[in-house]
Amino acid sequence: MTVSEAPGASRDAALDTLLTRTSNNMLIEPVPSEQDLEVIFRAGTRAPDHGRLRPWRFVVIKGDARQEFVKVVQAAAKARNPAMTEKDMTMLAAKFLNQPMIIAVGTKMTIGKIPEIEQVLSAGAAAMNILNAIHGLGYAGKWVTGDNCYDPTVNAALGFKAPDKMVGLIYVGTEKMKLPAMERPNPADFVSEWTGPVA
Repeated sequence: MTVSEAPGASRDAALDTLLTRTSNNMLIEPVPSEQDLEVIFRAGTRAPDHGRLRPWRFVVIKGDARQEFVKVVQAAAKARNPAMTEKDMTMLAAKFLNQPMIIAVGTKMTIGKIPEIEQVLSAGAAAMNILNAIHGLGYAGKWVTGDNCYDPTVNAALGFKAPDKMVGLIYVGTEKMKLPAMERPNPADFVSEWTGPVA
């Protein structure tokens, strides 16, 4: 490869990462090494950041800590819905224990000049960068939200006390199996060119 060809090859590899990433929660070991995680989080901190607030916070949950996290989630879920059965609790636990690693992504909110939504969006952009880096390193992942992600008790247990908040939980590991390909929409259906005020 000549020097002049290198940028194009790098571009193609980057685009391939973006265009081939899919979500998968059928995951097994191995998970990213500490060195891989450093790369993953470096990618996360490349997210746009109005005001240089550095609002991102990443919490890694792995190994036996998953059991402790499940206890927190189960208690929060039971508080929200006292009618939950033992079977419901077991199914809820499996959601998280089946994942070899979880990364909680949130925002450390700074009250002031920069609007809250921009800080949340920055954390969301960091989460997307993390997903792309996970895929680029040969692993797989899935970003999930829902009641447990937004529950104040769960947030506080992970260090996100109001006004800080989680934006998602990312499951991380190696693909146990490939999921059926999802039909992707035609980008043209979502794009328009603005030529003046809409009537």
